Amino acid sequence: MEGALVKNPQVIKVAALCGSLRKGSYNRSLLRSAIEICRDSIKGMQIEYVEIAPLPMLNTDLESQGRYPPVVEAFRQKILEADSVLFASPEYNYSVTGPLKNAIDWASRPPNVWADKAAAIVSAGGSFGGGRSQYHLRQIGVYLDLHFINKPEFFLNVFQTPPKFDDEGNLVDKATKEKLKEILLSLEAFTLRLQGKC
Repeated sequence: MEGALVKNPQVIKVAALCGSLRKGSYNRSLLRSAIEICRDSIKGMQIEYVEIAPLPMLNTDLESQGRYPPVVEAFRQKILEADSVLFASPEYNYSVTGPLKNAIDWASRPPNVWADKAAAIVSAGGSFGGGRSQYHLRQIGVYLDLHFINKPEFFLNVFQTPPKFDDEGNLVDKATKEKLKEILLSLEAFTLRLQGKC
């Protein structure tokens, strides 16, 4: 009976989106690793991977009486139910990918389900590690009322030594895993702060 009176601490629900549709994407691997880190060592946070590949290209002709195609409605509901968002955003032509922008646009249709959520970005790629895409994503977030953590930042050059991923695409570099954990802890703290719970 005593146990029934003890409240479980709130678990922050995080929706994780990958801007790359490629199965072997390093950015997708970052999200997979983030999910494992949360499960193993951040008990107050739960990450759910939300697939964006099934979404049709944004077309307002698909909207009817304030309703959206079922796959879009399901995606929007996942974002709405999340407390915060974790983006893995590769860089295409100095910006975010087409599929990620498409997903963002669908979820921004009235009512905007991104609003007032905390968010964080991780990126993996060559040279700058996808960093330019992050700056565009932050600009988009301004209009959406999506609030990104400022620090730490996470840009991963996957071609630098030591190797960051194994042959199966799993993140194996300990220093990188630690940086990823720092992002998650910062996102957890900022989410609680926005919700007025710390």
